[in-house]
Amino acid sequence: MNSRVVTLALVVLGLLSLIALVPAVRAVRFPGNHQGYEPSQPIAYSHRLHAGELAIPCEYCHYAADRSRHAGIPSATKCMNCHRFVSAARSKVRAEEELAKSEGREPRRVVSPEIQKLYDALALGPDMKQIPGKPTKPIEWARIHKVPDFVYFDHRAHVKRGVTCQKCHGPVETMERMRQQETLLMGWCVNCHRGVGGALVSGQIAKGSTDCSVCHY
Repeated sequence: MNSRVVTLALVVLGLLSLIALVPAVRAVRFPGNHQGYEPSQPIAYSHRLHAGELAIPCEYCHYAADRSRHAGIPSATKCMNCHRFVSAARSKVRAEEELAKSEGREPRRVVSPEIQKLYDALALGPDMKQIPGKPTKPIEWARIHKVPDFVYFDHRAHVKRGVTCQKCHGPVETMERMRQQETLLMGWCVNCHRGVGGALVSGQIAKGSTDCSVCHY
């Protein structure tokens, strides 16, 4: 009787241990798999707002995607095409306008803390002119998507064939903070190449090669 109780107890403990290990097993990743990587950035840039609500095309900011291996990170001056004029959320601007009206004065310019970081990087004063003697500094964005050095990936080949940004980068228009949606492992790429072989993409016949030398040469 006692041996049966001990055996049953050991079985139960074993099952509980296996259940407890499930999260740890799920967290195990192959080398180079950074799926879910979501670092904080020096400026809290919202893809949900820009690509989603405002519907700004990806290639407006990542302007090299259709003509270069690399999509490119927009320069701070690119951001200034809009943010020379847009310095805060519309709700904040309206609140200041209403307050100024009630106080009988001209509304002050409202600048959000995050956009102020952009102005600081460009050494801009309130008049949107560079402050004399103040140096500019690059914005050190944290890179998210990166394949190993022994892999050749060309954005232009994919963009020109009509592959959407979301195919590799996920629903960026819903992301408040950008993250790596897919594994970017070789098997994931190969499965995609196999799936589009001979398919019609944007009016063109796409052929995803599975020749090793295409990506590894």
